[in-house]
Amino acid sequence: MNDLSHRALVWLTYRLAATFALGLPAVLLVWASLRREASMQRLLHQYWKVSSLMAIGLLLLTDARPLGYVVILVAPILMAVSAWFWVDINEELNDLPIWRPLPLTVRLWRWALSGFALVNTVLASTALPCLGQDLSVAGAATRCLQWTEAPQGLHQAVATVFGFLFGGQWTESIAAFIGYVALVAYLAGFLQWLLVRLPRYGRVAGGF
Repeated sequence: MNDLSHRALVWLTYRLAATFALGLPAVLLVWASLRREASMQRLLHQYWKVSSLMAIGLLLLTDARPLGYVVILVAPILMAVSAWFWVDINEELNDLPIWRPLPLTVRLWRWALSGFALVNTVLASTALPCLGQDLSVAGAATRCLQWTEAPQGLHQAVATVFGFLFGGQWTESIAAFIGYVALVAYLAGFLQWLLVRLPRYGRVAGGF
């Protein structure tokens, strides 16, 4: 595969993420809230907690931090797992008529999200060799830098809005620093859930 084809696949991955990991679940959350569907609201709230890891990965890649490659590899896997993991939500969702638009869309979204996670795992795993490179210096591998193009483009938009609203600078270094802090907080919360809540409650989402 040449660099041009690889770049196209990387951008396709980001577009799939924008559609199935961000756009559609945001619409579903609003829809479920308007319809007052408690089970789907719980599912989507749990999903958004987990999916914040993807945003952390983008913050790290904004400044070409190699750890960002690990995060964007792991995040979609956890996001897909979170969409299927909860026993009580699955039971409530299965009890809803399959022909109703909202439950049907949620079911289709979960399968689409799983497909995206699979595609992302295959492509993002090819970027793991970038962990051993300093991407801030000239001559870094082209394919590694291709993964930073979309995060840096998003960063430019955020920096423009940030500067307009607050009159300050939103730099790549600030984005990476916030990414590291958020990652530490995320890991602390995940460990707390894994070691305390999961053994106690199992695969029951309960309230959100």
